[in-house]
Amino acid sequence: MINTLRLSAKEKELLFKAYDAVIDDLGLDDWFDVDVTAVGRDVIRSYNLEHRNVDKVTDVLSFPNVEFKWPIYQCDYRADLDPETGRLFIGDILVCRSKIKEQAKEYGHSEEREFVYLCVHGMLHLFGFDHIEKEDEEDMLAHQNAIMTKLGIER
Repeated sequence: MINTLRLSAKEKELLFKAYDAVIDDLGLDDWFDVDVTAVGRDVIRSYNLEHRNVDKVTDVLSFPNVEFKWPIYQCDYRADLDPETGRLFIGDILVCRSKIKEQAKEYGHSEEREFVYLCVHGMLHLFGFDHIEKEDEEDMLAHQNAIMTKLGIER
């Protein structure tokens, strides 16, 4: 389940489809919760400075709540599951509205495509992917591209 703040109905629809495509691509069942919030430049810059010591506006930030060990099995996270729902809160994603607009224009595609791409990117970070090392970056990009293709949202 995805909790959303400050997202339009269309963004919510796109986000739910993106979430489903991510967990499908990763071969997982749906037992995760994610919070996604659209924010402005000042807010994302402040979070970027506070949590990454980078004083600049960025497009997306992910704040994982869980450190995953692959493969992911629900029984391994029993103590962290919501007792009422059986779901695991894996973290928060912040997306910057103005960066979505800027980057969509810069890359020559729709704002919807940029929004979905950033949300997919953020979700992969929550599941433990990163792009620090070249090999990890290639793996993450392969997943992102496969997910975007599955969604029919390519450049």
